[in-house]
Amino acid sequence: MMEPVKRIIEDSDSPLDGEVKYDFPKLIWNLGFIIVAFIFAPSTFSLSAFLVFILLTYFSLLIGHSVGMHRMMIHRTFRSHLMTKRVLIYIGVLVGMSGPFGIIKIHDLRDWAQRKRKCHDFFSHKASYFQDIWWQLTSKFEFNSAPKIEIESEIKDDVFLRFCERTWRWHQLGLGIVLFYLGDWPFVVWGVFVRVAVSVVGHWTITYFCHNPGPGTWKVKNAAVQASNIRGLGLITYGECWHNNHHAFPESAKIGLEKGQSDPSWWFIILMKKLGLVYDVRLPRSKTLRDDLDYVN
Repeated sequence: MMEPVKRIIEDSDSPLDGEVKYDFPKLIWNLGFIIVAFIFAPSTFSLSAFLVFILLTYFSLLIGHSVGMHRMMIHRTFRSHLMTKRVLIYIGVLVGMSGPFGIIKIHDLRDWAQRKRKCHDFFSHKASYFQDIWWQLTSKFEFNSAPKIEIESEIKDDVFLRFCERTWRWHQLGLGIVLFYLGDWPFVVWGVFVRVAVSVVGHWTITYFCHNPGPGTWKVKNAAVQASNIRGLGLITYGECWHNNHHAFPESAKIGLEKGQSDPSWWFIILMKKLGLVYDVRLPRSKTLRDDLDYVN
């Protein structure tokens, strides 16, 4: 069985020590896509372009971000064959949020901070929604004494993933060329610009509400942030809205753990397992290994 990955190998003094500063490449990238989408989406709208947007957005986030990057690469909740791993992560790259190493660093720093007794609002999402979404789209947190993240060699030494990390922004161009060939500028605007804008804003919107007070079954002891389960959004968030479950059992490939908690990413993982593409699929740890949790509901 896979052991949980501990990538932060050098703790800093506190996830409170530092300040939020503008990250200009991030700002230009995210706001650029949002502005282009707002300007050109109305004039290029068509039913076929909108359908391309819906299909590419839903399945790139489900297959690439939720299954490939989050549950497989970051949390190692299942194993896959090399080609399957690369395909899943590459689809995640096409989401347009970051490269594979960047996603790991964004996630693991946030997770490390949230599991401390106190952390900055940048990580806890306790500021107002509009303040938080602005931070996440335009800024970074500069630590006074930053924790050191060591990505495991299985990922950082993979030549394909290293290539994806160096070039992740440019892959929108390749996809744009294909879409232009298939449907001219409406497909490019809706399949690239609107898709990336909605994907990034949607990701941080769900993240915000999942990390603010709401329904939940579990409490992680001594953690500054207790995640919530947001009812009714399982299908459109690929099961990621059951975030209280995920904070309690990050080792589990299945996040929708209770009756009625739909989890499309889990369904896709099970399909891949039946096809022999993935193996060692993990579920929540046994009751004897839950000393870090309190049952609250």
